[in-house]
Amino acid sequence: MHCQGNLLKMKTRLEHVTAYTLLLGAVDVALNPLVGREISLTYLNQINCIHCGRVTRNSFGQGYCYPCFISVPQTEECVLHPEKCRAHEGIARDMDYAREHCLKDHFVYLAVTSDLKVGVTRESQIPTRWLDQGASRAVVLARTPNRYLAGCVEVALKAHLADKTNWRRMLTREPAPEINLAAEKGRAAELLPAELQAYVTPDDGVLEIRYPVLDYPAKLKSVNFDRAGSLAGRLAGVKGQYLLFDDGQVFNIRRHNGYLVALDT
Repeated sequence: MHCQGNLLKMKTRLEHVTAYTLLLGAVDVALNPLVGREISLTYLNQINCIHCGRVTRNSFGQGYCYPCFISVPQTEECVLHPEKCRAHEGIARDMDYAREHCLKDHFVYLAVTSDLKVGVTRESQIPTRWLDQGASRAVVLARTPNRYLAGCVEVALKAHLADKTNWRRMLTREPAPEINLAAEKGRAAELLPAELQAYVTPDDGVLEIRYPVLDYPAKLKSVNFDRAGSLAGRLAGVKGQYLLFDDGQVFNIRRHNGYLVALDT
């Protein structure tokens, strides 16, 4: 099979083993059947902004040209820092967008990715957010009516829990089985100030997630199309937004949003 197009974040579907679809322009490629097979990706020396489509020399914020990066609501500060959201005060780059993405119910969650971490996501992004991060287990900690309050809960826990994933650790080993998420949720709830404890949810159900990975590499070599023109090898698995190869090469699809590439299998 040969196809080409601009890369976009992989689509995921929660099944017994997470199902992945590579979005390559107008082509959707089912990746799970390719695990264990030889594939190659070749960079065609062009990047298109995933918002406006214009050709850009550099990619900003995972796929945007610079004018879009500094203006579109998808790259506003609260995307990375929910506690800085001001949509509840009527302040946003685009209030229509904010009503759909910030002024909706949000969840604060605990997940096991590289280790235990805390995070924030919209209701509509569960479980997609957890699959994108390569979480093996996740539990909802709190439910809030907007993004700002979810960010406040997260900030209150950052002194005690990681809020980022160590991607190398996530891709080189199985998750720590000794982490009891239900118990960690109870401990995290006790760390919150009283006014935020009111948002803690009663459901302690833990979601278990599996990925199509044959082997975890002992050592990793991250491939970046800004430095290398192609990569090829036996696809050993897919986890988070990464392709894993049996020789230790790993490729972050989301990091390359908008890059024009050719896929051969």
